[in-house]
Amino acid sequence: MIDKSVYGPWAVVAGGSEGVGASFAHRLADAGINLVLVARKPGPLRQTADEVRAKGVEVRTLELDLLDPGAAASIRKVTDDVEVGLLIFNAGANSYGHEFVSSDLDRVQGVIDLNITAQLALSHHFGASMKERGRGGIMLVGSLSGYLGQAQISIYSAAKAFNRVFAEGLWLELEPYGVHVLELVLGVTRTPAMERAGLRMDLPGLRVAEPDDVAEEGLAHLADGPVWVAGGNQAAAEKRSGFPRAGLVRGAHEASRRLLPSS
Repeated sequence: MIDKSVYGPWAVVAGGSEGVGASFAHRLADAGINLVLVARKPGPLRQTADEVRAKGVEVRTLELDLLDPGAAASIRKVTDDVEVGLLIFNAGANSYGHEFVSSDLDRVQGVIDLNITAQLALSHHFGASMKERGRGGIMLVGSLSGYLGQAQISIYSAAKAFNRVFAEGLWLELEPYGVHVLELVLGVTRTPAMERAGLRMDLPGLRVAEPDDVAEEGLAHLADGPVWVAGGNQAAAEKRSGFPRAGLVRGAHEASRRLLPSS
């Protein structure tokens, strides 16, 4: 079980209403850690908050789109009076898939702002306090998509690659101060978001992880940064990091097309 004396008494979970984020919330509540849950969808946010509050912890909720200009300030407002020992940034998503040269650059910027800008703002704020206290943890939820470029989601893939390299650098900076940093890399995971996208999770040979399993794995390895590949996808991550790049990129592109509902 996660150590409350290291990662408590409060944790902030951005993207904490459903899927992996909700699983994180339940496991943290089981450890007696109070929660600030941030999410866009009010229904799932309220449901998860009620469920974890019933376990005896305090829960604050913030219905918020992290693309809002004042999002970081809003989160600080509801956390400035408590000691946050853990930040889990689980809000990154592919909010816009399109061929880049014909894309809407405002929508492209939204992908960057959600996956990079918002994450940096929260890591900067909470990381500074953790460094001063000499304990705590920052978990950035990543994706196998960040290991190579992909058509239609090139910006999302690039953002996830940025996140991994950022996590490695932040891990080096905060390790001497007792603050753990981990990028938790996920593969295909059976979340409501992926189900709404219609991804074909029944393909033969496809490795599909469950939200509860990857959340438990991530928390168990929070001190084993800078990167942990969850769900049995270590070999896939290593393969995607290899050379020559052309064959790897083309092969992954064909495999990803088979996941799409129109394939």
